[in-house]
Amino acid sequence: MELLTFVLCAYGLTQIIVYSDMPFFKRIRPSKEFLGGYGKVFHCPMCMGFHVGWILMLLSPFTELFNFDVSAANFFLLGGLSSGTSYIMNMVFGDEGIKHEHKHFND
Repeated sequence: MELLTFVLCAYGLTQIIVYSDMPFFKRIRPSKEFLGGYGKVFHCPMCMGFHVGWILMLLSPFTELFNFDVSAANFFLLGGLSSGTSYIMNMVFGDEGIKHEHKHFND
């Protein structure tokens, strides 16, 4: 259950940081060209998901929602888990529900 809570927290925070139209997030989110392209991290759910994952690992001693040891191994594992699940969930769910594509093939 802790892992599910972690994944949902990571996905929610990643979505807010990457896509929120709230004035606070619009002000702190740098442009994609920031520092020679490093601002792209703030516009990519996979990239930002990694950073959200390790930040949540650092916050885990201060919450009862999930509890992970703060270690180098967990840094990469939880960062990767957060990155992958945030990206997958971003590809599956959109503002209007589950995303689906219709492909039309011309003969």
